[in-house]
Amino acid sequence: MPYAHFPAVNLSFPGQYLAGVDEVGRGPLVGSVVAAAVILDPQRPIAGLKDSKKLSEKKRDALFTVIRQQALAYGIAEASATEIDQINILQASFLAMRRALLQLKPAADFALIDGNRVPPQCPCAAQALVKGDSQHPAIAAASILAKVTRDQAMYALAKQHPEYGFERHKGYPTKEHLAALQTYGALAQHRRSFAPVARVLTGSVG
Repeated sequence: MPYAHFPAVNLSFPGQYLAGVDEVGRGPLVGSVVAAAVILDPQRPIAGLKDSKKLSEKKRDALFTVIRQQALAYGIAEASATEIDQINILQASFLAMRRALLQLKPAADFALIDGNRVPPQCPCAAQALVKGDSQHPAIAAASILAKVTRDQAMYALAKQHPEYGFERHKGYPTKEHLAALQTYGALAQHRRSFAPVARVLTGSVG
């Protein structure tokens, strides 16, 4: 059984297609928040699925390809730094999740959402599942797609702005990133509503 390491989640829902949904990138100071939705194909199980945080980058990259090849459907979407600043990071995360679900063909009849809240205006019936990426293989698959997609965006940004070290910290508020912010200022991709960025923009120290 390829998914035997996941606990059995007792679910009852109308329809046929269950999607796992997860997001990556709530904490960083820069870039989009990325969400993914995945409907796994029971006829094509994927070996090695785990919470993306428990996988090496090499393994995540390999599974990123396999999931897109073998899943019944998947969607990857984002909400930009500008949208995050406009509606806040929680609502932007929900927006990215809804966008990912709307990409699914076939559409999901039911969604399992990683975390403790279902996005408002969710396009299908849904249930939140705390630590869902270690509870259900479809959420684990979504976590991998979201993580790899966001990391790729950070590598691309690092090539444009190597002085910030995005390839190492992925935009999170590490000492290196905070020091670069102080030295070089905020980029257009920085989230202006996040306190460390706001302090730089207003000239405040600390």
